[in-house]
Amino acid sequence: MFRLITICGATATGKSGVALALASRLKSSILSADSRQVYREFDIGTAKPTAVDRASVPHHLIDICDPTETLTLAEYQQQAQNLIAAVDSPVLLVGGTGLYIKSIVRGLKIPRVAPMPELRSQLVELGQSQCYQMLQQVDRSAAEKIHLNDSVRTLRALEVFYVTGRSISEQQGENPPDYPILQIGLDCEIDVLGDRIKQRTEQMLERGWLAEVEYLSKKYGCDLPLLNTLGYQEMKQYLAGDIKLEEAKELTILHTRQFAKRQRTWFRAYPEIDWFDVSAPDLCDRVWLRVEEFVNQDFCDRK
Repeated sequence: MFRLITICGATATGKSGVALALASRLKSSILSADSRQVYREFDIGTAKPTAVDRASVPHHLIDICDPTETLTLAEYQQQAQNLIAAVDSPVLLVGGTGLYIKSIVRGLKIPRVAPMPELRSQLVELGQSQCYQMLQQVDRSAAEKIHLNDSVRTLRALEVFYVTGRSISEQQGENPPDYPILQIGLDCEIDVLGDRIKQRTEQMLERGWLAEVEYLSKKYGCDLPLLNTLGYQEMKQYLAGDIKLEEAKELTILHTRQFAKRQRTWFRAYPEIDWFDVSAPDLCDRVWLRVEEFVNQDFCDRK
């Protein structure tokens, strides 16, 4: 039977380091659950595992798309499920993208409808108000869950309906996997997390983050959506001469802290997660004891 161990938490809580230590002991592989690490060339600003780390422990679902492509949640879920089914040892699912992790541990049912740019363009021209009224007519259940100003989810719901002829509500739900899952959460006091975010931002810059942003901007153009994501947008502003470097760093730290707060809120909503304080000096030992208990219990249950 497959076994899955997730390591989740806010950005800068040290998930990668703990995962590497566990994977080495378990002789297992790591599946990334990071929505930006799937894209090639976006390395430093996404805190992607180094080449040395990836050589020491097999990593998957990293560098699987070009920056000009879009990986859907359904595509991510399918690839992750296939990888989990392909190995006999416990798998570590590691990252801070809550929806990626939820799609696996809860077995989200996701409509297999690829983005339809032409249809979306036509809907956008109608305006959010009219689109929302259309959604109320074709899928009242979805409309009740989607805010009237949420254009992204409104467009997606309409897109699914017009492509499949069935409402998105009919096609959603959960089908949890039947294999054992242990969920490990990493967290710390908010002030400590703020210091870790500041330190990591400085380290990224020391590793050549600005050069990475400059290279990507020249290669793909400044309008590339990924260059408008956390950190890259602020550094792009500095390179364009719009703000000073110190301001770019301060904005990156501020926005990262805000993002981390949203991540903490997301993960705290799941009572099945076992939480560990990253400030503990014996963090890896504590996590390992919990993992040993999980693996051994699973073994006993199967005897």
